[in-house]
Amino acid sequence: MAPPPSTTLAFNVRRRKPELIAPVRPTPHECKLLSDIDDQESLRFYIPVIQFYRYNPSMIGKDPAAVIRGALAQTLVYYYPFAGRLREGPNRKLSVDCTGEGALYIEANADVALQDFGDILQPPFPCIDKLLYDDPNPKRMLNDPLLFIQVTRLRCGGFILGISVNHVMSDVSGMMQLILGMAEIGRGAVAPSIQPVWERQLLNARDPPRVSLLHREYDQVEEGTITSTPSENTVHRSFSIGPNQVSTLRKLLPNTLGQCSRFEVLAACIWRCRTIALKPHPDEEVRLLCMVNVRSKLSPPLPSGYYGNAVVFPAAITTARKLSQNPLGYAVKLVKQAKERVSGEYVKSVADLMVMKGRPHYPMAGSCVVTDLTRAGFEEVDFGWGKAVYGGLAKAGLGAKLPAASPCVNLVAIKGGIAISICLPAPAMDIFAKELEFHSKSLFISSGL
Repeated sequence: MAPPPSTTLAFNVRRRKPELIAPVRPTPHECKLLSDIDDQESLRFYIPVIQFYRYNPSMIGKDPAAVIRGALAQTLVYYYPFAGRLREGPNRKLSVDCTGEGALYIEANADVALQDFGDILQPPFPCIDKLLYDDPNPKRMLNDPLLFIQVTRLRCGGFILGISVNHVMSDVSGMMQLILGMAEIGRGAVAPSIQPVWERQLLNARDPPRVSLLHREYDQVEEGTITSTPSENTVHRSFSIGPNQVSTLRKLLPNTLGQCSRFEVLAACIWRCRTIALKPHPDEEVRLLCMVNVRSKLSPPLPSGYYGNAVVFPAAITTARKLSQNPLGYAVKLVKQAKERVSGEYVKSVADLMVMKGRPHYPMAGSCVVTDLTRAGFEEVDFGWGKAVYGGLAKAGLGAKLPAASPCVNLVAIKGGIAISICLPAPAMDIFAKELEFHSKSLFISSGL
């Protein structure tokens, strides 16, 4: 199958000098502590988002770069912690020094048109490093901007918006609240319709902390045969799947499982296929980590406008042999059971664990983290030029470098269905593609670099 145009496309991008955009009005200068869910090691990276917009003749005379620049300055009045800088205290506790220094902004021009990217936009995108401004030293994080924005004008009159948000500040729901607020102001609103709420103390550890439940998602495991070592032979591909393929997968499940969500079916299938592709030792433990939004699981629920991290990573765990030799229903059952363990007490126990164990990272080796962003609303973001043609995560892996077996797999919304965005070593990717096709009994359309 020939690769789509977007994977072979090359073009030039001329960037202007980056500048710091401060809030348009004075904001409080204070120090604000992050929650004990926010500042865990697993979230200390930048979330890369990219939005594609068509030319809109009704916006003639308006410059998207100028509109977004102005909207950013006004939005930072309400979300002023994003104009500050991270500081680290005892026990690796993070706080935000609200200095008002600003977010990093850059405008650019590209000698390419939107139609050159092809009919269906999905990761991986060509020349992504030219369209998305990343922190040159993402591991440093302290004292660096918390928000990076690049607006790239296209030859056709459309534009691309690249956004990188420090994950310790917000999960995807919180980030969307920020971006949608900025879009509202870009369209002429005087303030975001949803007022931001900090109140990170609501997700702090108890005093004294007490880990009341088992959290195997934070097991400290030795490096196994499934590694996360960087590789020059890493391949990033997307596999698009529609409602018919999801229905086909559901038919593989026993009736005893009851109602299964789309995420549970796809996550289990991805986990199984990925494990088979990576060929770990049969007795090696493998785990699927589900990113679960807990806003509705807390009592009382978090206030409307809360834009911090409210996610946990319950783990489904088995051996590579059991996962690969059992039917798909076995994996789906494990995923359902993992999600069902999440409760208000579970969230409190995670926060306590972070304080008691030094804010650990989930194990990279043997893990697969599936994140469902299909209902996040990226495509709804409208600065006046209409909804995005594509909106969502820019790449799999989420970090600045794509590791050989990055544990992160993203489900993003695309025209006509869902894209499974994943990166693996090239030989494993070939096996993964064959396993997906085998499971679905129909054709998965794929693209890759």
